[in-house]
Amino acid sequence: MREQYMRTGEGFLLIYSITSRQSFDEIIAFQQQILRVKDKDYFPIIMVGNKCDLDAEREVSKQGMKSIYSARDSSADFRTEGESVARSFGCKFIETSAKSRINVENAFYDLVREIRRYNKEMSSYGSGAPAYGSHIPGQKMEMGDQNESVGCCSRCVVM
Repeated sequence: MREQYMRTGEGFLLIYSITSRQSFDEIIAFQQQILRVKDKDYFPIIMVGNKCDLDAEREVSKQGMKSIYSARDSSADFRTEGESVARSFGCKFIETSAKSRINVENAFYDLVREIRRYNKEMSSYGSGAPAYGSHIPGQKMEMGDQNESVGCCSRCVVM
């Protein structure tokens, strides 16, 4: 059943609880399963650390850890565990609190932006050469350009 949702989904929020190390550790398997089911190297994903209002119960470190990219990127800084994993996925990271309504809408808006960006890149690639400034499908996309219009495609799936 889960793979059917993955086949039809246009983008995914990978959500873990910052109060549960196990939920964080399972994120990598979900991301790999999505890419396998989609048969892609990249697909629109936003990684979400939920329950940021329960910082005292945090099991997923907010303490900075040296990024895996620091050897290749002199501008690399210390990142939280969630940020480091999201960066390795080539996706955006955001911490939320559903209970306190912190960043919940932003997570969905960011996902819709990524879906639109991905669809635009795929359509321009299918019509010939990639558009100026675009990447080749299959490569991880850059996470800039947060000023695009927002909205919902009404095809988002929450698992």
